[in-house]
Amino acid sequence: MLRATGWLLLALLCLTLGACFEPVKDTHPNQVLTKRRALFRQFTRTLEPMGLVASGRRDFQREDFLASAQDLEKLADKPWVYFPADGNYPPTHARPSVWSQPAEFLQAQKNFQAAVHQLVLTAQTGNVDQVAAAYQKMSDSCNSCHHNFRYN
Repeated sequence: MLRATGWLLLALLCLTLGACFEPVKDTHPNQVLTKRRALFRQFTRTLEPMGLVASGRRDFQREDFLASAQDLEKLADKPWVYFPADGNYPPTHARPSVWSQPAEFLQAQKNFQAAVHQLVLTAQTGNVDQVAAAYQKMSDSCNSCHHNFRYN
């Protein structure tokens, strides 16, 4: 009987603790945080296969890489509208500098979009070394923006 009670208490404790760690909900009326996170997840899904090619862990297939680069270019201008003036609320990972340094944030967006466009152009050439260099430049643009405008 005591063992059964012990297991029951342990299960109850686990359920109680689990409820304490429920993720914070997006409370913005337009759910801008949810929308921008969904777009950034699409970025990640698009970037990962290209990163494997750029690092030499996957063979370069010009058409596949080009299609991924073009998909990324279609996404490259999408998330920025989801950083409105009232978009800095929990559980965001964006730093306050997104809103306190809007010109710099806009320039980071433009740098990223230009690097993605250059990646598309380079992918069209089929030169894997140039593609890897263009991917690295685009990746550096991502990292620079994360460094300045996102808590990791």
